[in-house]
Amino acid sequence: MEKYSQFRDRGSGIAPFFPIVSTPAGIYLPVHIFLFLFKLPFFVTVTTTYFLFLQWFPLGSLPKKAILWMILGIPGIWWIDLQIDGVKKGSLAKKHEGRVPQPSNVIASSFTSPIDSLYLAAIFDPIFTVSYPHTRQVQEISLFGAILRALLKPQENPSKGAKLTDLKTLLAEHPQRVIVVFPECTTTNGKGILPFSPSLLTTPPGTKIFPVNLRYSPPDVTTPVPGLYLSFIWNLLSKPTHCIRVRIAEVVYNTSKPTDPVSEKKDRYLTNFLDSLGEDSAMTSSTDTLTSLSDQPAEVNAEEKRILDKVGEALARLGRVKRVGLTVKDKAAFIDAWSKRKR
Repeated sequence: MEKYSQFRDRGSGIAPFFPIVSTPAGIYLPVHIFLFLFKLPFFVTVTTTYFLFLQWFPLGSLPKKAILWMILGIPGIWWIDLQIDGVKKGSLAKKHEGRVPQPSNVIASSFTSPIDSLYLAAIFDPIFTVSYPHTRQVQEISLFGAILRALLKPQENPSKGAKLTDLKTLLAEHPQRVIVVFPECTTTNGKGILPFSPSLLTTPPGTKIFPVNLRYSPPDVTTPVPGLYLSFIWNLLSKPTHCIRVRIAEVVYNTSKPTDPVSEKKDRYLTNFLDSLGEDSAMTSSTDTLTSLSDQPAEVNAEEKRILDKVGEALARLGRVKRVGLTVKDKAAFIDAWSKRKR
């Protein structure tokens, strides 16, 4: 692993992109095979039925949440260890007011596994978004898109024709929904918190931002390396049970002042440029312009950096990990190196 030393954080030595190795089954391998073969038909049937058909029916929030809990229950994800900052165990029912996400709030979630989105959907029925490192804009996606995103390669830039917006607009359009943001922009193995996208800075000043950290036991259901569909399904279905450790921090407010108008114009230009690409497919030569624009770091002033740091430190504290300096670009380079190793 020495050749991957550049993909460890220089300060802490943490390697957030390495896949978690499963504990060898040993003499229990036949049991794991039986569990996998027993659960697989039920899991495939319920999952495909929901995402192909039932999600498009006007079933209402509660029936959809019940089906999502069924999808979680089939692999054995029925033990949830929930803790909320400022609330003692056993007193959650009495003192939860304002301490858990409600409609018109924003969740800044850790991002380690496809289960993240499934669990958040089963609890909050939120709007999911994609953040990018170089823009404050976000892309609204479906639950299935959020799940799939945890298994795909990281993207530094939005794809051509992507419909971008900001959190303020989404909150105005969906006042009865929670908005979920994955500010790290890509998945990790849960051992560190990556630098944040500036997308959280478009949250209105009075809107509550809840840092939420999810950890798994066993941890081999995390997907820091893309494309490992079969190993993820095997790790998910071959174990008797899985535990989700959910931690919700105290509310953070975006009290920062708007950044330099030049930066805002840059984001607006990026949005308009992507829209024009979607309308005119002949503009293929302009991709270089988009790349050169998005390679520039998003401008963040001192106040805004303090807000992002506050959310990042909360996520790190909740997950009992450290913040690292590795970026989405570093993960893309790691994936290239990791893929060459497997050839």
